[in-house]
Amino acid sequence: MHVVVTGALVENGSVLLVHRRPTKRAYPDVWDLPGGLVEAGESELQALAREMHEELGVHIVTESAARVGVVHDGTGADALHAGVWHIGDWAGTPTNRAPEEHDDMAWFAISELAGLPLAHGVLAAMVHALPEFECDRRQSDVTDGDQDDRGTRSACRACAGTGSSETRQA
Repeated sequence: MHVVVTGALVENGSVLLVHRRPTKRAYPDVWDLPGGLVEAGESELQALAREMHEELGVHIVTESAARVGVVHDGTGADALHAGVWHIGDWAGTPTNRAPEEHDDMAWFAISELAGLPLAHGVLAAMVHALPEFECDRRQSDVTDGDQDDRGTRSACRACAGTGSSETRQA
């Protein structure tokens, strides 16, 4: 199982998405929230801070981050457990510091998400659920987890009892 984190940066009614290169093995040629693998020994929040700096060059204010939910995809060794976080505050201007992973990045209004090829169909619903957009939460493919992961392991109900809630390097 691949355990990853993604972060939603929202500014002026738009969310920042990165476009995954067409040559990527997993989720090629789609728009996604920036993020990456949780490394051994890291909490989701620690991985989120590291990934946002590595990929975008920003320093997140960790106290402003809130877990929105979890996306599950695939099975077996290729299964994905992606913690989706809303980042309320950060320092720096986002730039593409991972051109080997992303060939573009852009700010999109919520109304534009429906017309984009997204890594996960539930992504648009999760972004709609962010406080800045004041929309009703939709829980279709989203499993609520611990909303305040401050160094603890994931409490994802979908992973409970499977051992997959443990953070491991993929």
